[in-house]
Amino acid sequence: MIVRLLCCFLTSLFLVLLLMPHFIDHMKRIGFNQNVSEYSLEEYKNKAKTPVMGGVLFVTVPTICSLVFFPDIFMDLDTAIVLLVFVGYGLIGFLDDYLIVVKHNNDGLKPWQKFSLQLLLAILFYLVFRRHAVLDIVIPFTGFSWNLGRYYVLLILFMFTGSSNAVNLTDGMDGLAAGCTEIALIPFLIFAWLDHRFALCGFILALLGALLGYLRYNIHPAKVFMGDTGSLALGAALAAIAMVLKKELALAVIGGVFVIETLCVIIQISSVKLTGHRVFPYTPIHYAFVLKGMNEQKVVRMFWIAGCIFALLGLFIGLH
Repeated sequence: MIVRLLCCFLTSLFLVLLLMPHFIDHMKRIGFNQNVSEYSLEEYKNKAKTPVMGGVLFVTVPTICSLVFFPDIFMDLDTAIVLLVFVGYGLIGFLDDYLIVVKHNNDGLKPWQKFSLQLLLAILFYLVFRRHAVLDIVIPFTGFSWNLGRYYVLLILFMFTGSSNAVNLTDGMDGLAAGCTEIALIPFLIFAWLDHRFALCGFILALLGALLGYLRYNIHPAKVFMGDTGSLALGAALAAIAMVLKKELALAVIGGVFVIETLCVIIQISSVKLTGHRVFPYTPIHYAFVLKGMNEQKVVRMFWIAGCIFALLGLFIGLH
């Protein structure tokens, strides 16, 4: 089993490292480059010619590796749900990225269209999940389980749409979202291993390998961006893994960086609409540190360190 799991990780890592340069060259040839918003900081507008949709590789490669090394993966309904959520949200992001590139602006899917598709997939997977799972959440340190019954669907909708969009908001600096996701996946790998969910461990390891390979080309200066294809898939995968492992509350801590990024945006928008004043210099909040004089690499490293702290804290909570 350990050999299979190791092969999952190494094969996924090797394939992304091997294929990404060719993918980047192809994206450059067909002109699939990043479209930078007019509201971006000035120093980020020079990234407009960077190829986008790098998430295509780290969605397809881990999926294929999981199926190759665990051909009976669909016999494990929980892992199958995670895999289908990952691919499904990746397809939503791909459609959004494709429309943005074709239109040569940031008008991809309309917000209500993207949100509706996210909700639809969340509901579909909830309907499958509820057929065999206990619809409760475990309260850490108490041993108490709270059965939500039919209201569990509301938690799922919040987790899936919130997590996918939170990673999307965080994806604004070279290596930021991918690095934070890599860190956040490690506690869930430990949870899955301790719960003897070996097929799920295989998927997580394949994703860790693919993300590590992607980071080779995404750390500063980035040669490729993940696009919504990657960010929506990663966020949804985190939510789905937490759901099947019954670590829903731990997710909020493990993904602390994503939670903070999202809360800051919500607070900023609410404040501007209600009072006309900003609470923060800029949101998403990682840009505010650049405005305060920090360079991009330092900001990313700081967020990675914060991600490690949240991951350790979430791991402790999840084990109790």
